[in-house]
Amino acid sequence: MHSEPAGIGQGDDLALLGLMQLVSPALPIGAFAFSQGLESAFELGWVVDEASLGEWLDGVLEDGLTRCELPVLARLMGAWGEGDDGALTEWDNWLAANRETAELAAEDARLGASLTRLLGSLDLLPNSVSAEAPALPVGAGYLTVFAWTAHVRGVPRRQAMLGFGWAWLENQLAVACKALPLGHTAAQRLVERLRPTLVGAVDQALSLQDDELGPILPGLALASALHETQYSRLFRS
Repeated sequence: MHSEPAGIGQGDDLALLGLMQLVSPALPIGAFAFSQGLESAFELGWVVDEASLGEWLDGVLEDGLTRCELPVLARLMGAWGEGDDGALTEWDNWLAANRETAELAAEDARLGASLTRLLGSLDLLPNSVSAEAPALPVGAGYLTVFAWTAHVRGVPRRQAMLGFGWAWLENQLAVACKALPLGHTAAQRLVERLRPTLVGAVDQALSLQDDELGPILPGLALASALHETQYSRLFRS
């Protein structure tokens, strides 16, 4: 029987497992506590069933993640790889400036802080891994810390982008299953529908120039702002 030489493919395997760990709902950073305005969209009657949820997610993916988180994740991973402190700070600040509500800003800051604490407990912060690595920007947001974690785990840029998008999709569907309600079979139908869309979003994100970036999500911003005063809710604001 042919046996593969020891070590062949091991780095890729460890990178894959590292990505799975990073995007797992079991990662103890509290992402499950936020709905990103979706709970308010339920309350307002904008999203009422599987079809309207699919339209909402399509829109957020096309006009949000494709133009904001995904291309900036690629840039942050490049900055970590090059040890470019200035670019890290610039893109971290850019992301913070594009959080249009207190709720969205708080989510980014709290998840970033939680992931930073977790990395510290695993001895995976930049100063623990390498004396030459840039430090995390002060108060780094979630995407900046996610980019570092993917980088130090050896996850390729495209796979990190797909993983980030997948984690977002799973979290949004979990919100819908708890609050809409949406059955788990319907959620899986949406996964099947949106998987090719997510791949296309990564392709498009990789093609965008810096001056083409920026989310166009007035409806989500309004829903997120209204969620702050929503009387009955399951998720944080």
